[in-house]
Amino acid sequence: MKRVAAMIFGMFLAACTQSPPPSSGAPQTAPPTSTQTTADPQTAKPRFVDRVWRVDSSSAVAPGTTYAFLADGTLVINAPSSTAAYGHWTYTNAALVMIEEGIAYPTDILALDEHSFAIRSHNPGEPVDIKLVAADEVPLPKPAEKPRE
Repeated sequence: MKRVAAMIFGMFLAACTQSPPPSSGAPQTAPPTSTQTTADPQTAKPRFVDRVWRVDSSSAVAPGTTYAFLADGTLVINAPSSTAAYGHWTYTNAALVMIEEGIAYPTDILALDEHSFAIRSHNPGEPVDIKLVAADEVPLPKPAEKPRE
């Protein structure tokens, strides 16, 4: 019996002094982000600004809808066969936020290059993925006139 107790005590000591198991070797990393820079180095404004983008595919937005992020912070969304809707957008510390009808939606930039722009808008419920393509043939809309006070 003393022998069993000594073995259990020895295993207990060994367990207490054992070094932690080696890590898998894979460093923990942040979630993947676009490898493309989002700012134009000459103007320092985001590369998606002052261009018209057309929805190519989306989990919730009609294909053909256009988005324009104007330099003054105006967001213009124009669905086929409807009147343009105006909102706002901000881009601070590489974080895009789209503001529609007074509601702010944090938006991930998944990819951005000269011809395509992929975003994920964190709307209530499921996030909305939108793949946009450059619509250079569409004229840039003007900001909405502010009502006179």
